Amino acid sequence: MKKNILRPVAVLAVAASALAIAPSCTKDLDRLPKYDLNTESVYKDVAGYRSVAAKAYAGFALTGSQGPSGTNTGDIKGIDEGTSDYIRQLWSAQELTTDEAVVQWGDPGIQDWHLMNWTSSGILIRGLYSRILYEVTVCNSFLAEATDDKLSARGISGADAATVRALRAEVRFLRALAYYHAMDLYGNVPFATEKDEIGGTTPPRQIKRAELFSYIEGELKVIDADLVAPRQNEYARADKAAAWALLAKLYLNAEVYTGTARYTDCATYAKKVIDAGYSLTPQYRNLFRTDNNTNPEIIFPIAFDGKKTQGYGGTTFLVHASVAGTADANWNPARYGIDGGWGGIRTTPSLFQLFPDTAADNRGKFVTGGQTRDVTSLTNFNNGYVPIKFKNVSSTGAPGQDPTFVDTDFPMFRLADMYLTYAEAALRGNGDKTLALTYVNLVRTRAFKNTAAGNIGAADLTLDFILNERARELFWEGTRRTDLIRYNRFTTADYLWQWKGGSFNGTSVAATRNLFPLPVADLSVNPNLVQNQGY
Repeated sequence: MKKNILRPVAVLAVAASALAIAPSCTKDLDRLPKYDLNTESVYKDVAGYRSVAAKAYAGFALTGSQGPSGTNTGDIKGIDEGTSDYIRQLWSAQELTTDEAVVQWGDPGIQDWHLMNWTSSGILIRGLYSRILYEVTVCNSFLAEATDDKLSARGISGADAATVRALRAEVRFLRALAYYHAMDLYGNVPFATEKDEIGGTTPPRQIKRAELFSYIEGELKVIDADLVAPRQNEYARADKAAAWALLAKLYLNAEVYTGTARYTDCATYAKKVIDAGYSLTPQYRNLFRTDNNTNPEIIFPIAFDGKKTQGYGGTTFLVHASVAGTADANWNPARYGIDGGWGGIRTTPSLFQLFPDTAADNRGKFVTGGQTRDVTSLTNFNNGYVPIKFKNVSSTGAPGQDPTFVDTDFPMFRLADMYLTYAEAALRGNGDKTLALTYVNLVRTRAFKNTAAGNIGAADLTLDFILNERARELFWEGTRRTDLIRYNRFTTADYLWQWKGGSFNGTSVAATRNLFPLPVADLSVNPNLVQNQGY
């Protein structure tokens, strides 16, 4: 259905898994079986490099080397393979911990997200941590073999060498993205680069959050010269704009990560993305449909394909889990392009109440029939309205290729986020507030059926408005926890939602909950690690 990353993704895991790689910093990650392939045979030509680079991309969408999860080929052990998906776990940590999402299920640790009582021994805390560091290790594995000296020794030169160097920049971006998530979620984490031995006997050192911030910043700036110009790369591959978008998000939260605000830099890089030729799609809903690979707004997606990236995470999870398990007058799975719902995720009243007029604002679409607004029970799917966002149907209503596995890509970075990022940076710093207002009203014009009905004036453009607008525009896209922390409202009593801190009416929790704990399993094998405060 769509142009794939480098080559069909379903077979991409073989080359990397053949190297039997596993992060030395996560002993809970069992190594995959060894194959007859070795480093020299995998990296003998440019095709081998492309296959391992593709594995680095696929690490954000797939959980193993063969088919859908459940086949016991997951590259992370000790956790259900479908649950271990990168996007599914990142989404859960960023959304289920906030006012934007709750889940019905009783899987080990899953209710801990919203109740904010997770522990260092929690399987989901460990699974997310392991998935992120596994991705770093896949990238390090490629980069260790992609040096100019290695290329020369293998007789790879000319156009082929140039191709590998371009891939090298992209993989460094992917590593920076994974480290960004590690820094945001866990703070001070194990650190290794391609210069460190993979699977060696010396545990990696722990890097301080501020130092990791500087490392990510430096990586993104260094690779700028080698990345393809914005909108010129193959679909779903990184380009300059993807790196600029990540820098903008890095700088937006710099005060949280380092103690020093960087709002001028944030505005600079957000505007570089804005000026790079992207445009808002006229219909908000089309950002979350199966043909969003043609959408001019998406800067960097995680690509999913119902035939080639089959698994129970990613957008397959987001679509199925937000549909009731039993079809009735209110729920028809076919409307979502699927063969059945899982009856899991919905939202609290707090998100619904941010939409004063759901008829006028195209983004405020919820299933309310058969649902109560209040979430009196976290384990009853009928408690809580359900946002209508991701679907396995196209912009014209055609179903996806497969009723179980979803074709819709996950928009990691998109233009509307950059508009709102610039606006917040301008308000917090010394940016152009008139331009910020223009950008916000572009987002709201689209939301209000491409009219000025929802436009605001300069007096309305406040930080509180921006936070609420980010929720209206970006709900269920994995940004909410980070946004609330930046506003000092994630753990404090300044903002409460149902079941925050384990109380129906919500309560504050210790500020140390702004970070997740390092898994006790890793602490037990790496004497270089110090646990985050409060755990």
